[in-house]
Amino acid sequence: MDKEKDRERYLISILGEQKLDGETDKVEVLTAGNFIKKKDHFYIGYKEYDEDNPETFYNNLIKVEGDTVTINRKGPMRSQLMLQRGRRHQCIYQTIAGDLNIGVFTKTLNNNLTEKGGSLEVSYTLDFNTDLVSENRFLITVEEKQNTVR
Repeated sequence: MDKEKDRERYLISILGEQKLDGETDKVEVLTAGNFIKKKDHFYIGYKEYDEDNPETFYNNLIKVEGDTVTINRKGPMRSQLMLQRGRRHQCIYQTIAGDLNIGVFTKTLNNNLTEKGGSLEVSYTLDFNTDLVSENRFLITVEEKQNTVR
């Protein structure tokens, strides 16, 4: 367990917003995670815990490559979201009722990540059978944890 905590050297801040049927829902998460650069790609990894069942969690891995972001979520249900500026992709969401094929159109993607951290801001729409479901936006900020032990 301590070995895993040692690897979680970064603070990952996520601000999410979803507009659905005229209502806006906002989510804020601050968690420990991992951040690395391999070649020209950045990877952000963190665990997301279920509020109703704290033993249940998802492993999230975000790959950032130029104007493309791929979000893989593994756990009780899996999903993969591909976000590419100005493009629409079909993505799979696993639900209790089965797999859903959802359209994702990325409106904006601002990648300000460097080897030391930074931010990633994306806005996109989700559609089902080409009918708009929601408008979404997230801002992820990554910074190295400050060493508090001397």
